[in-house]
Amino acid sequence: MTSMSSLQHTNEQPVVRIIDLHKYFGSLEVLKGVDLEVSRGEVVTIMGPSGSGKSTLLRCINLLEKPTSGQVWFDDICITDPKTNINKLREHVGMVFQSFNLFPHLSAKGNIMLALKKVLKRSQEEAEQIALDQLAKVGLSDRADYRPSQLSGGQQQRVAIARALAMDPQVMLFDEATSALDPELVRGVLDVMRELAKGGMTMIVVTHEMGFARDVADRAVFMDEGVIVEQGCPEALFDNPQHERTRDFLGHII
Repeated sequence: MTSMSSLQHTNEQPVVRIIDLHKYFGSLEVLKGVDLEVSRGEVVTIMGPSGSGKSTLLRCINLLEKPTSGQVWFDDICITDPKTNINKLREHVGMVFQSFNLFPHLSAKGNIMLALKKVLKRSQEEAEQIALDQLAKVGLSDRADYRPSQLSGGQQQRVAIARALAMDPQVMLFDEATSALDPELVRGVLDVMRELAKGGMTMIVVTHEMGFARDVADRAVFMDEGVIVEQGCPEALFDNPQHERTRDFLGHII
């Protein structure tokens, strides 16, 4: 995938804007003034060593972690403003975690239907149809009535993606969505993410999957020690990194 979508959206207001974001856990500063903009329809991958602040940044975007200072904007709404109804905003931002967070007593279909009924107030029939449609999109139509314990890790993660998509989000956040999976199960999840990217979904993806970052992203971001060290089109960042820290990181993993 080329960087066409970033070019197409340069005249639009970014859908996500992060301005001078800082996050402390006690005395430890994990984010040290991060600035990042993401255009509508853009796929941005975030890479970096463990402890670099990648997951914390992602969790600050939908206020699962409250930033210490700085601003996060979603379209023209400052979500770090205490007056903002964050629960309403979260309806438009889907998130997929390392762990699948499925309810073990519910079927795949039931896990997807739950928020549709409780949060969006969909009827039983409507929620069921949406759940079945989303399971079809992730290739699990034949697993609708299976409980998580009857599914592989990759299938559970695809259910988690379907659950997030069922809320019709404008932005999808992925936090190491494949890191808990056995290697042979990773591809199925990445294939679903690739299809989402082709469909124009705005995605911010924290990942160690360098092939995905190179092939699918419009922009690759390298973080280390709480700051964005370098960012650019994946070809440039992977083939000709400008910063010594980026070169060192990529040299160890590619």
